[in-house]
Amino acid sequence: MTVQEILRLGRGSVIQLDRLAGEPIDIYVGDRRFAEGEVVVLGEHFGVRITRVLANPAAAGAANAA
Repeated sequence: MTVQEILRLGRGSVIQLDRLAGEPIDIYVGDRRFAEGEVVVLGEHFGVRITRVLANPAAAGAANAA
């Protein structure tokens, strides 16, 4: 989802995730991989815990593309 799409979400919006709680995810800003994290459950809500912020997101994306 784009940042604009996320900002348009309202209370009670539902987003289907393709990951389960505890599974690793990649976090992107635009088309650049920015961080790694995991899906977490907080009460009745899902969230994302950032476990590692990449030091050089542009280089990390280039390394994964190779």
